[in-house]
Amino acid sequence: MMDQRCGKVAIIGQPNVGKSTLLNFILGQKLSITSRKAQTTRNQILGIHTVENTQYIFVDTPGYQHKFLNEMNKRMNKSVTTVMHDVDLVIFMSEPEELNEVEKKLLNQIPKSVPVINLINKIDKIKNKNQILELIKLNTELSFFKKIIPASIKLKDNQQVILDEIREFLPQQPFIFDADEITDKNERFLAAEIIREKIFRLTGDELPYVIAVEIDDFQTTGNLRRVFASVLVDKDSQKPLLIGKNGEKLKRISSDSRRDMEKLFGSKVWLEVWVKVQKNWFDDARALKSLGI
Repeated sequence: MMDQRCGKVAIIGQPNVGKSTLLNFILGQKLSITSRKAQTTRNQILGIHTVENTQYIFVDTPGYQHKFLNEMNKRMNKSVTTVMHDVDLVIFMSEPEELNEVEKKLLNQIPKSVPVINLINKIDKIKNKNQILELIKLNTELSFFKKIIPASIKLKDNQQVILDEIREFLPQQPFIFDADEITDKNERFLAAEIIREKIFRLTGDELPYVIAVEIDDFQTTGNLRRVFASVLVDKDSQKPLLIGKNGEKLKRISSDSRRDMEKLFGSKVWLEVWVKVQKNWFDDARALKSLGI
């Protein structure tokens, strides 16, 4: 009988350790948005990778952080700690340095019944390999981890090693999703995330944290998607920062977003993006719920 395995794997860790990058590289396409700014991911996103007799169901989570700045951050942290009770394995991603107190606090919240693999990312940045061995020794002594994998997740060989290590922790059971599915999220959600990523990449350090993207309408006609989106900002003074001189910044955000949507959806996309002010949306429970946060 074929050894068919299928299970859920949570990818957790602090902001900017490479959680979304890992998911995108394994899937072979961009599903989770990425940027160098922390807290890019706001929602749990399922990424489904099916290969031969194994289905990996990855849960990409927001970066866990200890500064409860607003209602949105509280909800994001809660989504991280909740998902750990509903998976077969946790991948705990960390930088190539000693774990800090916030990371240890997060590890202590993982149920003892759930196995944890420590994936130490970005080891290509460490020239002295003895330093990596010392780090593995330190993390082993913490007694949280079933396995420790030092890796650079952008390398194809490393990705296969990671998948092989994960597989043995997945239960033997039939696939949950069809083999050609890659996510549980619909195209509306993915369109909003693409726009938000472009804003993260094309605007200053503060602005991305006070914006959200709503899809007002999403129409599919044949091989054409018509997408109408609103970008929410917190203050009137933030609108010109998004729109730019003569509307140039918003045009760039729109055109870059449209190109990524066409690639992901495999169709032509007509995209219109507007900017509107909704004060304190990130502390408004109703607004957050409508945005799926």
